[in-house]
Parts: sequence; C-alpha cells; structure tokens
Amino acid sequence: MAIISVSLVLVILYFMSNSVSAEKHSAFFIFGDSSVDPGNNNYIKTIPENQANYKPYGQNGFFKDPTGRFSDGRIIVDFLAEYAKLPIIPPYLDPSADYSHGVNFASAGAGILSTTNEGQAIDLKTQLKYFEEVEKQLTEKLGASKAEEVISDAVYFFSMGSNDYLGGYLGNPKMQELHHPEEYVGMVIGNLTGAIQELYEKGARKFGFLSISPLGCLPVMRALAIEGGCFEQANSLALAHNNALKTVLTNLEYLLKDFKYCNSDFYNWLHDRINHPSNYGFKEGVNACCGSGPYGGVYTCGGTKKLTTYEICENADDFVWWDSFHPTERIHEQFSKALWDGQRASVGPYNLRDLFFDIDKLTIAEIVDEIPENENIL
Repeated sequence: MAIISVSLVLVILYFMSNSVSAEKHSAFFIFGDSSVDPGNNNYIKTIPENQANYKPYGQNGFFKDPTGRFSDGRIIVDFLAEYAKLPIIPPYLDPSADYSHGVNFASAGAGILSTTNEGQAIDLKTQLKYFEEVEKQLTEKLGASKAEEVISDAVYFFSMGSNDYLGGYLGNPKMQELHHPEEYVGMVIGNLTGAIQELYEKGARKFGFLSISPLGCLPVMRALAIEGGCFEQANSLALAHNNALKTVLTNLEYLLKDFKYCNSDFYNWLHDRINHPSNYGFKEGVNACCGSGPYGGVYTCGGTKKLTTYEICENADDFVWWDSFHPTERIHEQFSKALWDGQRASVGPYNLRDLFFDIDKLTIAEIVDEIPENENIL
C-alpha cells in the first residue's frame, strides 16, 4: 500500500465532498406531519390544533407572517433546502406554488396509517396520490424523459409516525384493544415500507428519514406522566418504530438496486439535548417556550384553540421546545446540520449532502488503495 500523509487524505476527502456541479440541483420531495408541514393545513378543513398560521408561530421574523409552520421560525426542511442550494420548498396546496425544485406534501396531524386523525389531516396515502399529480405535471411540462430524470435524481424525505403512536394508538383505547404494541408498530412500518417501494417503482432512488423523537419527553406527555418524568410507554413505541425502520432500510438497501438512504438517530440526539441542554447552548430542555400548565404541556399556544391563554418565553433560542409538541427553530437548524453532513456513526449510511450531490461512500482505505503502489507520498 502507498504511504500517504494524513493531510493529503483530508485534502482528497474535502475535494470529493465539494466537487459538485454548480449546474446540478436535485429536486426535494417531502412527506410528513407537523414536524415538516410548511402550511398545507392552511388550505384544508381541520381542527385548530392542526394549524399554526397565527401568532405567536413564526415570531422570530424570518417569515413576514405566520406561515403554518409549527415553530418560532423555520423548520428542518427549510434549512436542508438551503444547504442543497434550493429555494424554500413550497406546500403542495399553495395555489401559487412552483414545483420546479420539488414540493412539500406534509400535513400537521398526518399519520402513516390512514386511520390516524382521519378526516383532519392529509395522510401518507393521500400525500402519495398528490405526488402522482406532480409527476403528471412534470411529464406534461418537461416531457417523459426529462421528468423521469428529475424523479430519479430527486431526494425523498420522510418525517412522520409520531401521530400514529400518540393519537392513533395511545390516545385510542379501541386500537389498543385490537392490537398489541408490537403488532401496531408492524402495521405502521409496513405502510411506510409500502410507500418507499411505491416511490421506488416510480423511479425514486434517494431517501432521507427523520426518525421518531423521544415522544414521552414532549412537554404534553411529560405533563401526563407520573412524577413529572417522561411517559415511558410513548418512548418505548418510538424506540420500537426506529429499530424496525432501521432493519427495513438495511434490507431494502440489499434488495433494491441503487437504493440509497440517510437515516438518523433523532431519538438519542434530542434526548441528550433535553437532559443536558447547556451542553448544546440551551438553557431549558424540559419546559415549552409557549403554552400553559405543567411544563407548558397544555397545548394552548395562540390561535383559536378552546383555551387561548398561554405564557411565552422571552427568547425561544434558549429552549429546546417551542410548544407542547414541537421543537424550536434552533433545534431544527442543529439537526438539519447533522443530517446534512453529520458523522456516519449517527447519520447514515449516507448523509443528505451525499444524496443531493451524489457523493459516493468512499472510505479513506479505498482512497489510499486507488493510489498506485509505487507512489510514496510523504
């Protein structure tokens, strides 16, 4: 093997990660729930709790007015679009939306299962139907060949499942009677796997996933737990889901040609910030910035909810949680950076930068092996 300096290896890796064409911009298609909803629920009939197009949402001023994002500002996919050199990806239901760079189908309250919050959100099955409509529009606008190229080169991002476990299962005694937790997790993962395969059959090859957070540590769930700890049944479901998803993705990578994905350990990543906020520049990891009751866990942050009296913190950047269910913009930004170019120990087997710019998983050992044996570089 050639002798190569560490500094040269780092230079090679740097140029590999940055040698992307200025002309190439992969489209971005997003499926999900309130964690990534940019305002689709502004255009449907739903309950007040599933909308965020009112103050104090969006209060940090990045957007002129509240947009429907469940945050004090931007959400994770806004940052990811920026890193990918794309404009902010619009909500599918916005009549003025330009789909040139992709589209966001996410809907607050949505589930992977159609029975979750049925009639109150745009479930995954419907989001996939909307994608078919976009696919037809792309074909009409660009022609079949170019549309197929856009579809195959695009990145498909999923962030959903929380509502299936919180409202769809823990909040639904009938569902708990019908299904053991393991069986229910299997149903959710089965539906998600079907969605991935459906998109793959249409030409999709690059996928990103935001795994489920420690649901039992949400302020709303902590308020329900005994002695103020995390609601462990919810955490157990989240962990079971994440473990099952990891297994499915490993199998799909083996079974499906050219299938590439970025998975994440959002559970432990966020759990550490909840328990040790000062390590990451936060002052408060347990209480919500906006809400009422214990831990700010009563979901009363503005709008037309039945209870509209709420308290709000002075600086949301100090908080992990924005409201009873959702993190602050600062958490969205920190995790978007981890997904974009984070260590493969926690984000992998590809990160999202790899997927958007088609950077291969080439190891240092493989780089060294490509150097001719007779070249000794000191």
